[in-house]
Amino acid sequence: MASVGEAIFFAVMLVVGVVGIVIGIARLVVPEWRANHTFAEHTCTIVEGRVVEVQGEKGVLYRPEIKIEYEVEGVTYSPSTFDVHHTPLGSRDEAQAVVDRFPNGATCPCWYDPADPSIAVLVRGYQWWIWPALLVPVSFIAIGLGGLVYTALYWGKSVERRAAAARQVSAAELFDLAAAADPRFPCIPSCSEITSSPGTRLAYRLPLVESPGWTLFGLLAASIAWNGAVSVFVIMAVRSVLRGSPDWLMMLFIVPFLGVGVALVAVFARHLRHTAGIGPTLLEISDHPLLPGRNYRLFMSQSGNLTLKSVAIWLICEEEAVFRQGTNARTETREVVRQAVFSASDAVIRPSEALEAECDLFVPADAMHSFRASHNQIQWKLVVCSEVVGWQSFQRSFPLVVRPTGGSDTSTEARP
Repeated sequence: MASVGEAIFFAVMLVVGVVGIVIGIARLVVPEWRANHTFAEHTCTIVEGRVVEVQGEKGVLYRPEIKIEYEVEGVTYSPSTFDVHHTPLGSRDEAQAVVDRFPNGATCPCWYDPADPSIAVLVRGYQWWIWPALLVPVSFIAIGLGGLVYTALYWGKSVERRAAAARQVSAAELFDLAAAADPRFPCIPSCSEITSSPGTRLAYRLPLVESPGWTLFGLLAASIAWNGAVSVFVIMAVRSVLRGSPDWLMMLFIVPFLGVGVALVAVFARHLRHTAGIGPTLLEISDHPLLPGRNYRLFMSQSGNLTLKSVAIWLICEEEAVFRQGTNARTETREVVRQAVFSASDAVIRPSEALEAECDLFVPADAMHSFRASHNQIQWKLVVCSEVVGWQSFQRSFPLVVRPTGGSDTSTEARP
């Protein structure tokens, strides 16, 4: 039932967005495009100009109406017109200034619709406010379509099962089990992705589990989409103030949405400053995959412009089990090994000079090898943990693969 509710909600969002974009294109974009490309140029005589009051949702607006007269194929037409949208203006003075540009009896160019000669305009061009207005139905379409895809992929699955599936997909992408798994060890992850990037000091550069760039991209996209939609209503509210009839109800309505938009921008700016200030963390290793009871060399490089209270590298092994409890899938994760590899304190990092360090990594002789099955996994990783002066502390993880003794041709010597 929860999945059905989600599907109905997102389907309604999609339908509202599609209907809105169709109406917006039909009533705003198409008439403007036709006026600029298909209307035929002609001459007309100004009969009379006047300012018309229009009662709208935002109060009284003023629209210039110019009555013109022209002849097409022996038929005389006398429409009252100005532009294709009959756009109202904010004040009477603005509308009157437009009327004064077309004195009675003057001859001036006009453009009429060949499909219906009774429709004509005195000015052509494009209105900038049309495109921001279309962002509103576009946002509904994006939310509705994305939600329907998400609901279809995880139909009837609990939150815990969705999280477990996401982790399994992420792990499969990283280790590419089907493509390069060793037939001697079918449940041990392949390390082809880890050894695909050579290092500058040591043999391999380890990949980062989660890149901060994706977080920044997601925050930027969310900020642009949200604030783009809200800006339409902000412009409408500002225009109501400028014309002297503020729409207080609209202002009160958009305040919380504007607050969310400001918060999104602030979070994005904070993450951008944090990521740019900290800089990348690089970790290289002398050999891979790892074997129990062996020694390896590590090289760490931390860039940025910051002062570190402390920095440490930990060798961590986590055991994860996915099991069913009733109709839900539960995931339990336990840290079974945490071994200190390197530590330092009171380090100052400058933009022109990164913090670099080399150290030994010893894999315990009784270490359980890496393992991955449909419901269980044992995962090894190196975690760089840093405490920064004046910044939020951070940590970055780098995956490893540990194989049983005899599962690799590595020449690294055993620890004496």
